[in-house]
Amino acid sequence: MIPSRPLQNKTVMIPRGKAHAKPFSELVARYGGIPVEIPLIAFRPVAATEGLRHKLNNLHTYDWIIFTSNVTVETLFSFIKDNQGEMPRIAVIGEKTKEVLDIIGQKVDFVPGEYVAEGFVEEFLPLVRQEERILIPKGNLARDYISRALMAKGAVVEELIVYETYLPDESRDKLVQMLSERSLDILTFTSPSTIDHFMEIVEGHELTDRLSDCIIACIGPVSKRKAEDRGLKVHAMPEKYTVEEMLKSISHYIQEGNP
Repeated sequence: MIPSRPLQNKTVMIPRGKAHAKPFSELVARYGGIPVEIPLIAFRPVAATEGLRHKLNNLHTYDWIIFTSNVTVETLFSFIKDNQGEMPRIAVIGEKTKEVLDIIGQKVDFVPGEYVAEGFVEEFLPLVRQEERILIPKGNLARDYISRALMAKGAVVEELIVYETYLPDESRDKLVQMLSERSLDILTFTSPSTIDHFMEIVEGHELTDRLSDCIIACIGPVSKRKAEDRGLKVHAMPEKYTVEEMLKSISHYIQEGNP
């Protein structure tokens, strides 16, 4: 059992964009931490080209559509809005993604037990038949691991970029200031992109030495590998890849006597 206020009033960097930071910040406060929102990642829809509209108008021709995040759900449905026709079967990664689909009245047919691409593929592959058509909406920086694995099984997979990922300009100055003043105690990372953007700022301003006293946590193994590839020492990572479980893993790390 985690004791009350396990984060001990430590300042916690929240790397998510404004639209998705609030639930994260509320959890940090509930755990006794001080949330500091520094969006290291933001999303904007791509232009609604003729090719994009054609695919969205023909969703009914696919056997499956795979949503890997709530951002892909929100962005795709912002394009089709009330013009939505029949949807294919839906597979998702993660509870939050399923929740967003539930809210808009979309039935989810498959959710894996493990919320990473590798776990998704292992559980989903037995459901895939030869020549099935699968659509994967994604961001411009997303991995192609799922599509490659499904094509190797004989599926016909199309990836559809529906949003772009970028680093908000206003986050640079705030992060530089807080790292320079050693004002951040805990650094949390929710995706490889947040790590790349963070390290772009750190290295560009020669602030690597300011990280030595920070607790670093990653939401899952993909982000952990990226952090370690960028030279970061990761202190906490949960077994279940959610924000709340990440905060629990940080709390356990602190309660074990670590600074």
